[in-house]
Amino acid sequence: MSSSVLSIRLSEQDWALLEAACSQARTNVRDFVRRSAVEAAQLEVLKRRVITIPAKDWERFGACAAKPAREIPDLQDLARRPPTWRR
Repeated sequence: MSSSVLSIRLSEQDWALLEAACSQARTNVRDFVRRSAVEAAQLEVLKRRVITIPAKDWERFGACAAKPAREIPDLQDLARRPPTWRR
């Protein structure tokens, strides 16, 4: 796997903030910046995703979308549980 180098300039205030965040996350600047940048890029790409449905599949898609909702007991059970961060 090849890799590339990214070089950026930061103000002293931005650098201090970055170091504080790294300290809290118990990681180094390189790993923190790489992880944060990749996560931000993934979110940006997902936000702008366009889903194209071929004309030949449009009617089948419409039929699926028009069906009434189904009750799925396991999902209903999951929805009743408090999130793990509230337990």
